[in-house]
Amino acid sequence: MSDEWMIEVDNLTKRYAGHTAIDGLTFNVRPGEIVGFLGPNGAGKSTTMRILSCFMAATSGSAKVAGHDIFTQADEVRRRIGYMPENNPLHTDMRVREYLKFRARLKGLSRARSRERVDVVTEQCSLQDVASKVIGTLSKGYRQRVGLADSLVHEPDLIILDEPTIGLDPHQIRSVRQLIKSLAGKHTVLISTHIIPEVEMTCSRALIIRSGRILASDTLDNLRKSVNEDSQVVAEIAATEADLKQCWEQLPEIEYFDIAPAEGEFLRCSLTGRAGADLRQVVFDTVHSKGWKLRELTRNRHSLEDIFVRITRTDKEEEGF
Repeated sequence: MSDEWMIEVDNLTKRYAGHTAIDGLTFNVRPGEIVGFLGPNGAGKSTTMRILSCFMAATSGSAKVAGHDIFTQADEVRRRIGYMPENNPLHTDMRVREYLKFRARLKGLSRARSRERVDVVTEQCSLQDVASKVIGTLSKGYRQRVGLADSLVHEPDLIILDEPTIGLDPHQIRSVRQLIKSLAGKHTVLISTHIIPEVEMTCSRALIIRSGRILASDTLDNLRKSVNEDSQVVAEIAATEADLKQCWEQLPEIEYFDIAPAEGEFLRCSLTGRAGADLRQVVFDTVHSKGWKLRELTRNRHSLEDIFVRITRTDKEEEGF
């Protein structure tokens, strides 16, 4: 296995008749990372997951998992992957513990090792209270936990989760996210999702995909920095609109501004600096020199949702704004 990369994907492409699902994907994932594969529905996320898991063949390109080629060493790759698809295909007529032992044996574990690992993942996924229950009687949240336990039972290097919290209630979502975060370092986790909070709450890095192509790949902090270069400064100031307009027009650091009413005598100014300049000190010094009252001065940073919308917006959508 490569010490540097757990997943290595180079120019991976999948074509169907008249449709290209993924188009020249290239990305890498380091061991121990939790990476979000983020994109709108139909972007090519599930197709990529299935190819990496050796459930589907690619049209062209190459990919390795833990140093093993997915095309020529598929059996070795499967041994190192735990995969939970979006529609979790559990055997609903089996009891939880029985099912996990069955899956462990299918994945090549001995009887003794299967019992050990089932004990571990049952505790890890908080399934002790339902271990003897039939899977078909469990809630959606517990079924997701069983699916996660299944993906972990053979101690894989890489865990691939396709929409792991889809259809769960808020309490169940929080519980599953905490479980996923606990895997960092011990396992590499690739989460395919179109739910932005999923990535914000669990991942350190995001791959953003649209129409089968990677549009961005970086840490969440770096993605925010790349968009926050044009972030606004918001100031609530007690002054006349005419005075404020004249002041902002004369300051060379300000590229454009907007003035709107706020509570009482204050006006809310949204100011954007030239070349991404942080205007907070300039605004504070200006307001102080003019003797105006200042009630608020904040930098309005873009959220991951803003970043996602900006990156995945089509040219046609941009023309509509």
